[in-house]
Amino acid sequence: MKHRISAGALTLREGNILLVRHCRPGIHDFWAGPGGGAEGAEELREAAERETFEEAGIRVRTGPMAYIDELVDDWGRIVKFWFLADYLSGSIDVSANPAEGEAISEAGWFSRKALPEGHIFPEVLRGRFWSDLEGGFAHPIKLPLRRSIF
Repeated sequence: MKHRISAGALTLREGNILLVRHCRPGIHDFWAGPGGGAEGAEELREAAERETFEEAGIRVRTGPMAYIDELVDDWGRIVKFWFLADYLSGSIDVSANPAEGEAISEAGWFSRKALPEGHIFPEVLRGRFWSDLEGGFAHPIKLPLRRSIF
């Protein structure tokens, strides 16, 4: 089984969260915090910051680790470390992502009450994230292992 270590950013700005849409018609369509695989000896925090800029054109500074998320699918196992992040600068731009085969079609800032329809990752964004955020994330929370829905 292949394994991948990845990092993502849960970026907040004025109470809204940054999400990017991954869409390949007939294959998958979901929204997620920006993120992706760590490269070489890159720190996980650095990977989350780089991926946020590559996928959405937004510069962030990562804060505490919020969640550890695991996914098993036909490809293998992915472990993603989600960090809270603060917006630093930039405007949304999904046109410059250097990743081959990336299918990011749009991005946006969403309030808790106006999250996009469909699948969102991590799934806790539709619920407990907001109370966990109020609690301050004293330590990372391990989310249940899930199997791919695609």
